[in-house]
Amino acid sequence: QVQLVESGGGLVQAGGSLRLSCAASGRPVSRYAMGWFRQAPGKEREFVARIIWRGDITEYTDSVRGRFTIAGDNAKNTVTLQMNSLMPEDTAVYYCHIWGPTTYWGQGSQVTVSS
Repeated sequence: QVQLVESGGGLVQAGGSLRLSCAASGRPVSRYAMGWFRQAPGKEREFVARIIWRGDITEYTDSVRGRFTIAGDNAKNTVTLQMNSLMPEDTAVYYCHIWGPTTYWGQGSQVTVSS
């Protein structure tokens, strides 16, 4: 089974930057896309960004578009999320995710943005 290992979360001041990474390990499987969801305290989980491997197409939720950049290497089964101009509203647990015949979730990385 594929396992997703996340890293790069942490504490940052508003206006700062963080970079999340996610690496898929294990037996290769067919993958449609790879990216992140997030869940803030008291809120439902929401989609953040993903890269669709076929065509190298990136998608973002409106609240992060222009500030976050997702990139990946399909051959290496890795994806990164560069988060710039971070706001307190970005505080959440970020979960790496693979879309495909079988879906996979990372363990979650805490991102905390202070004022």
